[in-house]
Amino acid sequence: MRILSITAGAADMYCGSCLRDNALAAELLAQGHEVTLLPLYTPTLTDEPNVSLPNRVLFGGISVYLEQYLPFRHTPRWLDRLWDSRAALRALAGRSIKTEPRMLGELTVSVLKGEHGHQRKEFGKLLSWLADEPSPDVVNLPNALLISLAGPLRRALRRPVCCTLQGEDLFIQGLPEPYRAQALDLIRRHVPEVDVFIPVSQFYVEPIAQYLGLPRDRIAVVPLGINVEGYEAMPRARNTTFTVGYFARVAPEKGLHELCEAYRILRRERAVPAARLEVAGYLSAAHVPYLDDLRQRMEGWGLGDEFHYRGKLDREQKIHFLRGIDVLSVPGPFPDPKGMYLLEAMAAGTPVVQPRRGAYPEVLERTGGGLLVGEGPAALADGLLRLYEDRDLASRLGARGAAGVREHYSVAQSAARLLEVYSRAVAREPVVPDLTPAS
Repeated sequence: MRILSITAGAADMYCGSCLRDNALAAELLAQGHEVTLLPLYTPTLTDEPNVSLPNRVLFGGISVYLEQYLPFRHTPRWLDRLWDSRAALRALAGRSIKTEPRMLGELTVSVLKGEHGHQRKEFGKLLSWLADEPSPDVVNLPNALLISLAGPLRRALRRPVCCTLQGEDLFIQGLPEPYRAQALDLIRRHVPEVDVFIPVSQFYVEPIAQYLGLPRDRIAVVPLGINVEGYEAMPRARNTTFTVGYFARVAPEKGLHELCEAYRILRRERAVPAARLEVAGYLSAAHVPYLDDLRQRMEGWGLGDEFHYRGKLDREQKIHFLRGIDVLSVPGPFPDPKGMYLLEAMAAGTPVVQPRRGAYPEVLERTGGGLLVGEGPAALADGLLRLYEDRDLASRLGARGAAGVREHYSVAQSAARLLEVYSRAVAREPVVPDLTPAS
């Protein structure tokens, strides 16, 4: 099958969506399919071999910005190529840029207006590039924020267009008004132009379908999958100091503040002796004050020496980090539809403790690799305490999780399910909504 998969670059951040798109493309290429992984905005950053187009980025982040805020909407193509070059975009990606919510809202709405927005020239560039490429059998968009591409692609290629769904509602809800309402309205208007919507978890089907107004007969779940190479199961030495880990983007929506409070309860109210809280993941300039505030809180509780931020990690560093902690917890306060960090931790044999929300129950019921707890830091602390007190239970959960990820969440399984969805879309057959439900 010939597949055009569009992926949205996230500058210098290891983005879960980019990692997923790249892993699926690599797996499908290995199986003999023709996959073009086309980056938009910036080159993608992955911790595995990058299979995206090496010399092509469309909707270049610099062009998109200049077209929005400066009179650069009619510049010649030769000039656009200068700031659409990977060198220019990499230089941009290396800078930490704070974006005002209003500016982000304006840009989001403009892109969703498609060929009627300020970035209309970028749509022309995309269609011009496609005219010289072999026609794909199917096209996949990485998220609903790029749904304005569906209509032009469908008309130009006369091929089915699919759209992955993986947390758009959180982004939209974070926009200020009137941009939030405008973005939601524009997405809903483009819904008829998409053949199949692909949520990454069964949990996400109902909330996103209601939020975006999606027809249920055009929704097919393709669960996340990771490449488990390098996560080989090996005997784990128990840490003499109980080590709680967090591995995700350092931002309020991922819940590090809640984990810090749970750690305080664990140490000060549950009487656990010396422990450590190890943190790793991407930190944007906008969230440096957030991390600084958490450091100050930990110091105020007399726990500052036990809190360590290890920065952004590559694949080898990530696996080493996950194998070096006793338990992982990323208690995001919103219903997360993904949770790739859970799969990565469990693949390394590390148990997880998560609140019973979002896709977490679905993932843990399938894998058996951790504990689900109630809401709030106290409940989270109790879950951590249980694994501290019962190290044999922690070992069993770690082993189950490692096996469960390989059984249910490998990238090969995810790719097989995605091919099933694509094949039905190409044949214009009804979708199969989901895999076998979690036991």
